[in-house]
Amino acid sequence: MTFEQRHEPLLPRPLFVRRVARWSAAAATILLGSLAVGVWGYHFFEGLPWIDALLNASMIAGGMGPVDPIRTTAGKLFASFYALYSGLAIISAAGILFAPIFHRFLHRFHVEAGED
Repeated sequence: MTFEQRHEPLLPRPLFVRRVARWSAAAATILLGSLAVGVWGYHFFEGLPWIDALLNASMIAGGMGPVDPIRTTAGKLFASFYALYSGLAIISAAGILFAPIFHRFLHRFHVEAGED
């Protein structure tokens, strides 16, 4: 999944839409996988019901903080590492999501500048 080089023409719109869909799927996979790890961790380390584990994992991944108090040492360690990891996962997913759009913008700018 490489992008076109600066000497190549702009990718046609249907192919660009497909590219954005592929990169969006990659970003969604990272986010859903990260959320699954968080749900699993809160369920097994803290003994939270699945729905409460989902809520806690979602709130941590979104940067809001946990909803339920964390009582066990294992749960506190997990929550610490998950918070650090999920912050990086969100930033990485955002980069993956916006990369084809940003590339198209810069490529279009370069193609138009080269025509003058």
